[in-house]
Amino acid sequence: MSSIYIYWDESHFWGLMAVRALSAWGIDHRLVRGSEIAQGILADKPPKVLLVPGGRAKGKTERLGPKGMDAIRTYVASGGTYLGFCGGAGLALSGGGGLGLCPWKRRGFTNRLQHFLSGHIHVTLNMGQDLIPPSLGEAALLPVWWPGQFGPEDDEVTVLACFGRPGPDFWVADLALDSLPKGTMTDWEAMYGIGLNPDFLEGNPCVVTGSHGQGRYILSYAHLETPASSQANGWLAHLLGRLLDTETTRPPLPAWNLTERPVVWHDPVLTDAREMLTSAINTGLAHLLLFWRTPWLLGWRRGIPGAGINALFALVCESLASQPTPAASAFWAERSEAFAKNMELLYNGLTGFLLAERLAMTVFHSETDSVPGLKERREILFGPPPGAGGVYGELLDDLETLFYLL
Repeated sequence: MSSIYIYWDESHFWGLMAVRALSAWGIDHRLVRGSEIAQGILADKPPKVLLVPGGRAKGKTERLGPKGMDAIRTYVASGGTYLGFCGGAGLALSGGGGLGLCPWKRRGFTNRLQHFLSGHIHVTLNMGQDLIPPSLGEAALLPVWWPGQFGPEDDEVTVLACFGRPGPDFWVADLALDSLPKGTMTDWEAMYGIGLNPDFLEGNPCVVTGSHGQGRYILSYAHLETPASSQANGWLAHLLGRLLDTETTRPPLPAWNLTERPVVWHDPVLTDAREMLTSAINTGLAHLLLFWRTPWLLGWRRGIPGAGINALFALVCESLASQPTPAASAFWAERSEAFAKNMELLYNGLTGFLLAERLAMTVFHSETDSVPGLKERREILFGPPPGAGGVYGELLDDLETLFYLL
């Protein structure tokens, strides 16, 4: 039995971060899918911790189905521990089809831009809690990547950390706050009525914990598994040490450079996919639509499907860096031909889409006066947001299954 199960479905890029963190620290784990959970794996072979990475909570719910949802509730109520990050945290909340492990609901946004927040943010810590490492003191700088918000409703939940002011690498959509002259946001609000200041987060819960039956949950909108984020990694190490009864101090997670990942599996279809995605990314870089925020994370101008591109590229690179298993080889023998055709469709369509977006930037100035059919093209390729659909959705399903089998 593995000490940690990672719920893999609909985790996209964020599941890789969780796998990478546990692998770097040598912590025993395995990936599980919604169908396995629905079939009873949590009852037959219960782990010490069920870790649910980021990703789309609604998609995770759909993959679990009613039986899988009930199985997680039973596992926690019987003494299990649920550790959820971002989308995994949202899945555990009440209302909106969530698991209801935590009595709080998800708070809605008054402005869609309030969700487009990313980078490190200062948080204040609830000192004296055994789940918080004393070494952090009263505050920490933690990364968030497009977080939701908790909607506090009662006192049954213990708040471990609250949001504070933005850190030096904080962004709102494609605006780097630290690059704006002081007072710019105040001027914009006065002149244009546009409020982009993320101060609405301040004082709101960021990391919480509580009990459900005999078990407990720990929910974090901060991504403690972010590569080379020392304070976040320190907290994650402490958490896992407490939950697994192992050491609570570990080195920061190593940096993650997607373009420098080694090739262990010399598969021609995956190799071609990496080359096509690299070419598409380079097109976006050359035309100011994409940029590397870190060696593992793309940035993108609003409206560009950068998250999807990033997820595909990361999954391809990490699959190539893995030793093929018999199960993965058998699956790939069945799916690689269809995957190759879809990859070529996506590459050709994505290149044209990016260039059309560049044309729109140069010639047009509003969504109502833009390149004809641009929105429709995006939806064919990536599906309507926020889901993962279109050709991209098919590619993502194949890659997530492949990496699961690896």
